[in-house]
Amino acid sequence: MNIWSMVLTVLGLCMFEIISSIDNAVINAEVLGTMSKRARKWFLVWGLLIAVFAIRGLLPWLIVWGAIPGLGPIDAFTATFSNDPSVHAAIDTAAPILLMGGGVFLVFLFFHWLFLEPKNFGIRGEKFFHKHGVWFFATVSILLATIVWYAMKINPMLAFGAVIGSTAFFITHGFKENAEKSEKELLSGKSGMSDLSKILYLEIIDATFSIDGVLGAFAFTLSIPLILIGNGIGALVLRQLTIGNIDRIKKYKYLKNGAMYSILALGIVMLTDAFGIHVPQYVSPVATFVIIGYFLWKSHLANKNGLPVVTI
Repeated sequence: MNIWSMVLTVLGLCMFEIISSIDNAVINAEVLGTMSKRARKWFLVWGLLIAVFAIRGLLPWLIVWGAIPGLGPIDAFTATFSNDPSVHAAIDTAAPILLMGGGVFLVFLFFHWLFLEPKNFGIRGEKFFHKHGVWFFATVSILLATIVWYAMKINPMLAFGAVIGSTAFFITHGFKENAEKSEKELLSGKSGMSDLSKILYLEIIDATFSIDGVLGAFAFTLSIPLILIGNGIGALVLRQLTIGNIDRIKKYKYLKNGAMYSILALGIVMLTDAFGIHVPQYVSPVATFVIIGYFLWKSHLANKNGLPVVTI
């Protein structure tokens, strides 16, 4: 990987982390508004270190190490920069399984948003799918069955990776739904939670929401150092937005749409790679920039012209 590829990858990771975590930033900002100044400062300083190193650094490292246990902890961290042929052989063998699981997770995430989640309708057809939200479970079930069928013809472990991806989606989705209910209790002022409890709650929520970004990062690269740098910078920018600019960010009504279509694109890239069809490394960051750029432009036009936004 040359220096320009590394820079493009890091920039793409940074952009994806920021956009995919906007919902998390909104929750953080609203809950922080109910806390003391000292508690807010502690969360924004020390919480950042936890978010970057303990979650966005440790989690992808554990995933790679778990997928390729023969590498050991050091090689799992530096694998993509190693000159050892055995290390590259291990990555080539295990990468499709990892990409399959991550790809299924991201595609399921997109369809859940498309069919079931409240949204600003940014593209023709979104309203139609939302009206037929009952078809979400049928859609993802048929999709999973199809992916597993073709994956089994290649490698049973590849099919197992798809099942793991779907399992991870439904587990994390359950945690997110519980987090949203807890957030309403916190903002209502009826929870009776101390500032320390709220900080711990926010860290748990951050860990839950970060899974989307961590798995999506593997569409850009399997290099843990690059994921740590890109996602870390993105998390830092997001914390700064949480402090003073979250209301301005919320005015960009179609950012969530951009995040979800980026997730779909990255999921397709991962599934395509998992099935052995090589996708150039620049595709993921370029697709992310193009999709996010389009929805930023669309949001800007809506704000500038005062166009009505159809929401549900």
